[in-house]
Amino acid sequence: MFDHVSIGVADIARTRKFYDAALEPLGYARLSDGETSLGYGEKEVGLWIGKAAKPVKADMESGLHFCFVAKDRKSVDAFHAAALKSGGSDNGKPGLRPDYSATYYAAFVIDPDGYRIEAYCGK
Repeated sequence: MFDHVSIGVADIARTRKFYDAALEPLGYARLSDGETSLGYGEKEVGLWIGKAAKPVKADMESGLHFCFVAKDRKSVDAFHAAALKSGGSDNGKPGLRPDYSATYYAAFVIDPDGYRIEAYCGK
């Protein structure tokens, strides 16, 4: 349905460090790199990040979050560890989420700008 998603951030250098580390275990890389924008994906950019004068303020009650597909559970675990090590904060340790489905394995973190992100594997 979506070709890509774009988010605005306050600090591109901080964001680059975070997303380079957090997305690498999922098989995603920085495919575009500029002074004011970054693009991440596997073969094509699916996540655009740009420096913004007024990034969306973090709101834990908004329901807004972004979920990245992981190839396996090990990748979900590595995503969570890398995200925490590179400036993110925990929002749900890796594990099964039986309320979603019997095989829904995910981890949740908050990036340095307050965006909630998730890595998910359905195996």
